[in-house]
Amino acid sequence: MIPKAPRISTLTCQNVARAKAQWPGECSKSTLHALRELTTRFGFSVCMGEIRLLNGAWYVTNSGLIRLANRRRCRGIGSRLIPEFSDRVACRWVFSATVYKSSRSKGFVGYGDADPSNTSPLVRGAEMRVAETRAVNRALRKAYGIGLCSVEELGSFSTPSQSFAAPPHSNGLHSSNGSNSGQPRLRDQLCLLIRQYNLDPSLVKAYAADFCGTATLKEASRDLVESFISELATAARNDRDSLLCKLNSYAQSAEVKA
Repeated sequence: MIPKAPRISTLTCQNVARAKAQWPGECSKSTLHALRELTTRFGFSVCMGEIRLLNGAWYVTNSGLIRLANRRRCRGIGSRLIPEFSDRVACRWVFSATVYKSSRSKGFVGYGDADPSNTSPLVRGAEMRVAETRAVNRALRKAYGIGLCSVEELGSFSTPSQSFAAPPHSNGLHSSNGSNSGQPRLRDQLCLLIRQYNLDPSLVKAYAADFCGTATLKEASRDLVESFISELATAARNDRDSLLCKLNSYAQSAEVKA
């Protein structure tokens, strides 16, 4: 049997508690008020990754939109490539998606585009899927009256909505967590932490290499990278100011070497 969704009041309490734990220092009264409103109206779950707080603003995710459509008994979603605006050589793709809320619905249309200039390097080579996801997200947001932008529409700052297969590497940074785990790759996890806590990527890489005892992060083993990500997440969550001081020390070291 499919487990029942928690009551809205229970889900609201869970969301507020999880948000405070996951984004300490960013959850102002107005932010939490907005979260309560979003929970009551759409039933989004923070624990399920259906909604995220980035730079003080809430963003819905593709998984959140799909689950919302399922809860609202969406009739169907269709998508199609628009070839006249796409360019295979340039890896530029444009899709349209149509959401049918009921059997009598005329459909809500949304468009999505993606190319190397507006997607993250993490999804390089998967621009077609990103474009389709963006189109579906926009159509769903239009169909259900969601004013929030989705994470997947954030251009070069977006993260993949699903774990794209990566080529095999011996080092930990690029290796996958397993094709059946559904978990993001280590590199994806690290980039998400950098964006979530507004950290300097170059300083984080320098800190990571020092932590792992290697010249570069790419040379570190998977176990060491996992340990570093755990250490970074804990430091950012519990004492971001101390972490920033630690990172700044690597900037000073780089200046001395220069």
